[in-house]
Amino acid sequence: MKAIRFVSALFIASILFTSTGLAQTNPAAYSGKRQKRIVIRGAMVVDGSGKPASGPWDIVIENDLITQIVSIDPKAGEGRRPAKGDLDIDATGKYVLPGLINVHAHTQDERAGVPQPVEYCMKMWLACGITTVRDVLATKKTLGWREQTAANTLTGPRIFAYGVFTGNPNPTNAEAVRSRVRELKQAGYDGIKLFGVDRDIMQAMEDEAHKQGMRVAHHVGVEETNAWDDIKFGTTSIEHWYGIPDAAIESGRQSFPSSYNYNNEVDRFRFAGHLWREANWDRLMKVLDGMVDANVAWNPTFDIYEASRDLQRAQTNPAFADYLHPVLEEYFKPNPANHGSYFIGWTSTDEVFWKENYRIWMKAVVEFERRGGTVGVGDDAGFIYQMYGFGLLREMELQQEAGFQPLTVIKHATVNNAKILGQEANLGRVRVGYKADLIVINGNPLENLKVLYPTGTDQVQDGKVVHGGGIEWTIKDGIPFYVPTVSAEIRDMVSKARKSQNRE
Repeated sequence: MKAIRFVSALFIASILFTSTGLAQTNPAAYSGKRQKRIVIRGAMVVDGSGKPASGPWDIVIENDLITQIVSIDPKAGEGRRPAKGDLDIDATGKYVLPGLINVHAHTQDERAGVPQPVEYCMKMWLACGITTVRDVLATKKTLGWREQTAANTLTGPRIFAYGVFTGNPNPTNAEAVRSRVRELKQAGYDGIKLFGVDRDIMQAMEDEAHKQGMRVAHHVGVEETNAWDDIKFGTTSIEHWYGIPDAAIESGRQSFPSSYNYNNEVDRFRFAGHLWREANWDRLMKVLDGMVDANVAWNPTFDIYEASRDLQRAQTNPAFADYLHPVLEEYFKPNPANHGSYFIGWTSTDEVFWKENYRIWMKAVVEFERRGGTVGVGDDAGFIYQMYGFGLLREMELQQEAGFQPLTVIKHATVNNAKILGQEANLGRVRVGYKADLIVINGNPLENLKVLYPTGTDQVQDGKVVHGGGIEWTIKDGIPFYVPTVSAEIRDMVSKARKSQNRE
C-alpha cells in the first residue's frame, strides 16, 4: 500500500505540474546564469539531517536563499502551488539533496608543474553535485579563485581556503609561530592546514589560531604529535587517520623495520598498511572518547588510499575514458617524484595488509560516530587515481561499506561537513532560510549512491538494461548549473587536451 500511495502522489504531482505548463524546453540556456526565482516542483527531498526522504515538495529559491518548501496537497489543487519562477524544474520522480560539501579538496591548475586548466577541477566538482569545498592546501591563487567563484566569474563551487602553516623557512619558536598564524589571517585565509610539526610548535600555533578565529585541519603524519595532541590543543578535524591508531599503540610507536625511510613513499605507504592492527582496541576507544569530548571531528578519506588495497581496480576506472585529463593521468603513473604515485613493486601481500587495515579502520570510524563523534566526507582527489568529484562520491560509497546507512552518509557530506566548516546555520540543509545549494538527481541515492555519478548507472527495467541516473541540476548559491551541459564541457576539454598531446 505504501508503494501505491507513493506512486499515486507522484502521479498527481505530475498532473499538477503539467497543468501549469511550466516545463522548460531548453534547460541548458539557464545553466550558470543567476535566476531571481527558481521553483523545483514535485521533488522527493532528503534534507541532510539524517531523517528519511519525504515528498513530493515544491521548493522555492529566491536569489541565493531557500524561501519556501511547500507540500503538494492533492486536495488543494493548482492554486496552492507556488507561482511560476524564472526557471521551473520538474523534479517529479526525482530526488533533491543539499549540495554536497567536500572538506578535503585541492584546487589544482597543474600537476608536477604541467599546466592543467583550473576549470577542469571546478567543473568536475559541480558535475558531481559539490557546491562547497574546503581547500586544505590553499595558496594565493586559491584566494583569487575563491573570489571568482563567489562572483560567478569562474564556474565552480564555494571555496573555504585553508592556508598551509609550514613554509620555507618553518617557524621554530612561539613568537615566529604566532606571527605566521597572524600572517595567514591577514592574507585572508579561512583556516589553517597543519602537518609535520613538533608538539611545542603545534601548541603555540593552535592557541594563536583560536585567538584569530581560525579553524585547523590536521594531517598528523608519523611525527612527534598524535591524536592526544589534537584533543589537548583543540584541532577542528583530523584528516585521514594518521595519529589516531598511533595514539593507541602500547609501545608508543609503530614497529618499523630498521630500513624504513619515511621520506620514501613506497616505505611510507607500504607500512601504513600495517598500522591499524598494532593499535590496542581498548586504548583506541579512549582516544575516540577524547576526540568526542574535545569536539575533534574525523574526516577519514577512505577513497584516497583505496588503490593500496586494490590497485587494478583503481587503475581501470571506466570513467577515466571520458573524464580523466591527460595531465592528471600522467601524474598518476608510478613516479617517485610525484606525491602519492608510489606504486612501484606493489605486491599482493601489500594489498592483503591494506584490506585488513580498512576493516579495522572502518570499524573504528563507525564506533567513533556511535560514541558521539562527527564524521566528515572529503576525497583528497588529484592524487592516487582519484579524480575531482568522483573521489567524493566514491568516499560516500566506502562509508556505506563501512556500515553507515545512505541517509547517514548523506548527513556526513552535508550537515556534518557544514559543522566542520562552522557553517551549520547556513549550509548543508534543505531548509527555509538556508543557502540555495541543492542537487536534483535522476534516481534514488538511498537505493544506489551510484546514481550521483556523472556517468550514470545501468538499471534493469521490464527486462531491459536502461542507462539512467546522474545529477540533472547542481544549484550553488542560487545559481543553477545544468549538469549534462557541464559534463559535456568536461568531456570536450579532456578530448581536446588528448588530441593536442597527440599532435605534439
